[in-house]
Parts: sequence; C-alpha cells; structure tokens
Amino acid sequence: MKLNTNSNAYIIIYSAILVVIVAFLLAFVYQALKPMQDANVALDVKKQILYSLNIRDLDGAEAEAKYAEVVKEEKDIDGQKVYECQIDGQDIIVANLKGMGLWGGISGYVAIDKDGKVFGAYFNHESETAGLGAEIKDSQEWQEKFIGKKIWDENGNVVLSVVKKVEDPATQVDCVTGATLTSNGVDAMLKEGLKNVEPKAEEE
Repeated sequence: MKLNTNSNAYIIIYSAILVVIVAFLLAFVYQALKPMQDANVALDVKKQILYSLNIRDLDGAEAEAKYAEVVKEEKDIDGQKVYECQIDGQDIIVANLKGMGLWGGISGYVAIDKDGKVFGAYFNHESETAGLGAEIKDSQEWQEKFIGKKIWDENGNVVLSVVKKVEDPATQVDCVTGATLTSNGVDAMLKEGLKNVEPKAEEE
C-alpha cells in the first residue's frame, strides 16, 4: 500500500518523530556541554571574588592560580557565602551579597579588612540599563569609591551607604548618576548582606 504523505496522520506522525529526535539531540548537546558551562560559571565567580580583592585583568589560568593562592577557606554562614583570604600577609574577609535592582537581581562581593573597612568591592547585575544601572558592574571607578569606607559603627550597625548626597565621606558613596533605584538596591543589599558578616566570621 502506497504511503499517503499528504494525509493528516502522516504529517502528525512525521512531526512527532522529528520533535522527539530534535529534543534528544538538544538534551545530548546540553549534557555534553554542561561540565564546560559549570566550569565557566565557577571561574566567573572566582574572578568576581578576585575583583573585590582588587586583582583584575587575569586570564582563566592566571585567575585559577591566584584564587588558589589567596582564598584560604570558603564558609557558608546562614546561607551566605564568606571567603577567608590573605593578601600580602593581611587577612581579608570577602562577603557575597545578593539583592534587587531596578529590573532584576543584583549581586556583589565586598572585601573587608581587619579594621572593618572596605578593602575592595565588585558588583554585578542581571538586567540593569546600559550606561545607567549597569554602571554598578561596568564602572571600576565607581566600585573603587568603596575602598577605605567604614562598614560598621561601634554598635555593629551597618553604616556603609550609597546616597544621593555624600555627607559623611567615611561611610558614604555617591549613587550612580541617573540610576537612583539601582543605587538604592545596592544600598539595601549592603545593609542586609553585611549586618552579620563580621560577628559571625569572628566566631568561627
């Protein structure tokens, strides 16, 4: 019996088989590439931590080696990642922060010296506006404004802030121009993410 390639049954069966084959191939490719993707994500995290330690412009192999050299221990404190590092004999704590910007999630790493001041900082985002909110990631100059800022007051309250008008240069950083809501998100992320880092890290 001759196969009727114009029938609805043939078209449906042919389409179903094609969908199954394509789905299988996509799943195979995904599984094959997943280890490489996971490795790239892990390397990106390591680079961001190094950025917060003011170590930049390293390629993949250099970043892996430098990370292994300076990061001594990784801890999970109440669901928050904290990294104990050493730079030129100085003990530094790097805290991983997460928050919300204008259009989506934001994140960051803040390196803290033994005096409770910012050693360095790096921020990232999922979907902030290029040239505005995205400057929290793209502007190294803005990130470097955090260096040397005091994080806590004598009572352990977070005083490090992102504000429209700097009145206390020891604790405040001016917001990104034209990105008030994203800057507010960074400020809230700092307040929430740093409130328990120092006491918890010292107890360990």
